Amino acid sequence: MSKRIWWILTGAVLCYPVITWMVLNYYPDDPSQMVWSDREAFNHKFISQLTNTSAVKQTDLIEKLGGPDITEAEKIGADTYQLMYYRTKRAVSDGITTTHECTALLFKNQQLIALDTDAVTLYQQVTKPHA
Repeated sequence: MSKRIWWILTGAVLCYPVITWMVLNYYPDDPSQMVWSDREAFNHKFISQLTNTSAVKQTDLIEKLGGPDITEAEKIGADTYQLMYYRTKRAVSDGITTTHECTALLFKNQQLIALDTDAVTLYQQVTKPHA
């Protein structure tokens, strides 16, 4: 009987790392199912890897991060500008998300063109004469 228990324990110890690795690598992250603190960390990690020259389409970003916490959009001529805010740094736990708690991403015709404060500045420059 003791050999049987030993084999069961050995099998469990060997299987645990394999199962953990498989879950971490093959189970997709779903921001809509995360608690706010996990989603915030997930957003921060993903957005911090982006650059202004990253070839990121708006639809791909929404698929990965889910819908933005705050968004603004303006159509100027044939171009559509959309400023999307994703919460990456909670300041006050009051249930209200503000732009100060978010990182901004600016898309022109669904293509990423600017990040963070550069995104806000560029959006304001582009939309100011038309507002």
